[in-house]
Amino acid sequence: MSDVIREPGLRHTEEKLGAHEVAAFLRRHPKFLQQFPDLAVSLVVPRDDGPAASLASYQLEVLRDKNRELTRRLHELFANAQENERLAVRTHQLTLALMKQADAASTVRAMVASLSEDFQGDLVRVVLFDETAGLDDVDWLQVIARGDARLAPFRDCLAEGEPLCGRLQPEKNVVLYGGRVEDVQSSALLPLVAAGGAASLGLVAVGSRDPNRFYPGMGTLFLRMMAESLTTALQRFDPGA
Repeated sequence: MSDVIREPGLRHTEEKLGAHEVAAFLRRHPKFLQQFPDLAVSLVVPRDDGPAASLASYQLEVLRDKNRELTRRLHELFANAQENERLAVRTHQLTLALMKQADAASTVRAMVASLSEDFQGDLVRVVLFDETAGLDDVDWLQVIARGDARLAPFRDCLAEGEPLCGRLQPEKNVVLYGGRVEDVQSSALLPLVAAGGAASLGLVAVGSRDPNRFYPGMGTLFLRMMAESLTTALQRFDPGA
């Protein structure tokens, strides 16, 4: 009979010792919940005594931290959405301006003016593969034949038809910017490739003194749209297009 009575008591003692061991561990490691904030949030405790109120305060602070982080992300998303909206409006206005031009020369001039003024390009350069009447008096244009050896560094870019962003290779910079290479710390390079890659009309480079203005991995959707708009606008004046 004594054995029967002692057995429940033994189980009860083991449970109490287990709880004490947990409490002792927490006392030795007061910052334990900082490593596992989800555990602090999930605990259910009474709020009518001192220690419980302290833990509840910690839970509240964790929730506040999460709320601050969510608020920061929302502000960041909102700022990105506003910037994308501004870029969309400017790109649309650029497309309309290009379509209103009466000849190829005025079309290219409108593109360069927009990149310099509306998109704050520090140094805009254009390379065309064919002569364009009316552009003999500008210093931002080069006419280079398609088979010219100077275009070798741009072969992949022209073949892929995708904009490049970041610090361009020195051989590219020399061709594009010539004696102004030192003024350019980052660039956006726009290949002017017809739909389907049937023909390449040239290249447009937007240089910046800011090394972080253009960088690898940045979104190129609007750059691609601007290049497509200029290519399509110029093809209107190409008898062979």
